[in-house]
Amino acid sequence: MFRILLLAGALIVAPLFSVAQAAEQYTIFAAASMKDALDQAAKDFEAASGTKIVLSFASSSVLAKQIAAAAPADAFVSADLQWMDYLAERKLIKPDTRRIIARNDLVIAAASGTQSVTDPEAMLSGGKFAMGDPKGVPAGKYGKAALESLKLWDKVQKNAVFGENVRVALEYVRKGAVGAAIVYGSDRFAAPELATAYTFPEDSHKPIVYPAAETVNGNDGVVKFLDFLSSEAGQKNFVAHGFAPAKK
Repeated sequence: MFRILLLAGALIVAPLFSVAQAAEQYTIFAAASMKDALDQAAKDFEAASGTKIVLSFASSSVLAKQIAAAAPADAFVSADLQWMDYLAERKLIKPDTRRIIARNDLVIAAASGTQSVTDPEAMLSGGKFAMGDPKGVPAGKYGKAALESLKLWDKVQKNAVFGENVRVALEYVRKGAVGAAIVYGSDRFAAPELATAYTFPEDSHKPIVYPAAETVNGNDGVVKFLDFLSSEAGQKNFVAHGFAPAKK
């Protein structure tokens, strides 16, 4: 009788285990500017592997601090090196999984029909413009650095409206609350109704790169998704959403 019960139990457990495997999922904390590209990447990966990707988007600074406070994330995608380094210094990522998955540029987005300019001073000093908060938002830090490099920060900072992440800054200009916004090229790409009024020179700010890594407590299987992002298909997806590939 005991053997029969064991066999019956095995028959029940086996299908449950199979269902658990099929329902495997990974949670990714990712920079807000990656939303459209990673939403599509997650769909493509799930279709190919059957594994679900749960995405949580916010500013890189917010997400890094949440991970440091033990939030359950399997992997982290940052919009700059600083917040990935923040976790690395605290030994909260697995160094051998770390890699750059995409690059970006920095632009001024404005209403449709706005003519491009060679000098952004008049556009930014003539009224309110939005940007990420440079105290913690990577896009804001890049924006402030670029404006300082062009000797404009002291002249225009009084007109800056700071958003909690770069997508908030984008929404301000999309809704007409401000005349322009400093955002990533990929963000402008995600808002085709807007115009690119200015592209900041590459040497006016540090290279805009997106590092990704598995967290120290993450499910090791998540590296398959990171590998997918680094693959030819993953890189084509980033380019299709306005990013530059990881390798120049």
